[in-house]
Amino acid sequence: MPHSFYFVFITLFIIVSSTDGQQYDQLISLKDHTARVYFSKGHEQRALSVADRVDKAIDFHEELLEFRPSVTLLVLSAADWSKYTSFPVYGMPHYNDDKTLIIAAEDNPFWKSFIPPLEQLPKELREQVQTVYRRNDGSLSMEAFFDLLALHELGHAFHFQAGLIMQRKWMGELYANILLHTYIAEKEPEQLAALTLFPKMVINGGTKEYTYTSLTDIEERYDEIGQRYPKNYGWYQSRWHAAAAGIYDKEGKQVCRKLWVAMKEKKEILTDEQLILFFERAGAVTVADMMRYWERDMIK
Repeated sequence: MPHSFYFVFITLFIIVSSTDGQQYDQLISLKDHTARVYFSKGHEQRALSVADRVDKAIDFHEELLEFRPSVTLLVLSAADWSKYTSFPVYGMPHYNDDKTLIIAAEDNPFWKSFIPPLEQLPKELREQVQTVYRRNDGSLSMEAFFDLLALHELGHAFHFQAGLIMQRKWMGELYANILLHTYIAEKEPEQLAALTLFPKMVINGGTKEYTYTSLTDIEERYDEIGQRYPKNYGWYQSRWHAAAAGIYDKEGKQVCRKLWVAMKEKKEILTDEQLILFFERAGAVTVADMMRYWERDMIK
């Protein structure tokens, strides 16, 4: 698969310049939405679609978590992208800060680059890719997956703005994925294939080419792995996506609330042993098991 296949995940830890105070006078405002929404000229339908999904996700998670973050949503054309974000690659959903969520308005080479050479895939996987990631015009693009990643970023807005102590960097990523998977499973189950197929392709490739695979590695070398070993970081994110699916399947949507309450109340940082016990006592046994069996469940 191309190297860029894994670049998607770098955005989850890159810090880019803030747009606080940025004026959006060159964009069009979309009224009557939970988020403040601005979009590039000619892309109103795209903005409406993205804003509706973000609104529904905010409402869904607010009902579970009793918290509503403040979100500004920018839906940008390629021409407007560099005016409102310093993130270099058009098409990657990301935050410029903990409130401003930026989404691409148009299909783009970045999304298309993540489709692997189909002839290199097993027949069943190839057929799944051709079905799940086919656009209305018949072309293949990873647009459906990247659109859902916007809700991963939205999950970060909840725990950032509520001031939760996430205990581990990897737990912040896992929790955002749990919120994402829970919303999709509960409200848009027809999108589950688009959400889960991409990580499956990464995980099925095994770990032989990766230097780092443990939770201790990613905790101690989080920035280094992302900046120097993006493929390796992509593998971690794929594992967390898969773990989030398993956690939801076994525990249901209330696991979001259980983890939220527990982490909001626990201020001191726990050891690994204490953290496993903490998750068990919080009623999130599957999260404790993910920690406990991370190495055992790895595809070598």
